[in-house]
Amino acid sequence: MRNVFSPPLSTARGRHFNRRTVLTLLAATPVILSSAARAQSRPIRVGILSGEDEDIWHIVQENARTAGLAIEAIPFSEGTPINAALAAGDLDANAFQHGPYLQAQNTALGAHIVPVGNTYFAPVGFYSKKWTSLSALPQGATIGVPADPTNEGRALKLLQSLGLLKIATVPDGMPTVLDIAENPKSLTIKELDDPVLARSLPDLDAGVVITEWAYKAGIDLNKERLARESMENNPYINFIAVNENNAHAPWIQPLVKAFQQPNVRAKLLEAYHGAIIPSWS
Repeated sequence: MRNVFSPPLSTARGRHFNRRTVLTLLAATPVILSSAARAQSRPIRVGILSGEDEDIWHIVQENARTAGLAIEAIPFSEGTPINAALAAGDLDANAFQHGPYLQAQNTALGAHIVPVGNTYFAPVGFYSKKWTSLSALPQGATIGVPADPTNEGRALKLLQSLGLLKIATVPDGMPTVLDIAENPKSLTIKELDDPVLARSLPDLDAGVVITEWAYKAGIDLNKERLARESMENNPYINFIAVNENNAHAPWIQPLVKAFQQPNVRAKLLEAYHGAIIPSWS
């Protein structure tokens, strides 16, 4: 999921802040209001990823408004600064990530961010522009996987489930190419940043690509997909997240409920052409 650099933070009103500016503004704010007071005095600020999710959150905002809750959806171009902004108090919530990514971010940031309600599942897919089936993959094929630790482990687990590799068990549950125990087809595993991986698919035999980047790169999510993850018992379901001290704030349930509605479900399926799966019952 989205992860290696910290571009300028951009708000829905078109303002642009770098991280130093954000931290300076936060340091100059002497009073931190309670979550209940914040909910009453101004909109709930939710960090999201720019693109299709902005259209989704327009509907969430309308749903929340009918329940008396104002939401400001603040789009970012990349994931890491969204958690940094939430941990610093510049956001009240965010909605873009799954559990293993959050776990890694909490460790890296020294943060205490927790999930409060499911949103959707974006299964990673195994795609190829050269081959039409798993059995057609040649001996020694070059396979691309995401370079970030969270999604690399996810990709390797998918390749293991397809019988292409065997991965050693690792304590943190996030294997890397160094943990490949068996490689019967002598595959060459190439680690690439998500957007580069998606664009490089024509130069690879196949690649495990995050749904968002596959979609943005113009990969045919149906015709060029050899396999994809199952949602059953999958830790990579996305959710709305908040700082732990806000987990029981009065605006949490109205926020989650505003997302988990039939009109949001319909928009998710439309915006992502069925590649994204709503993950609430």
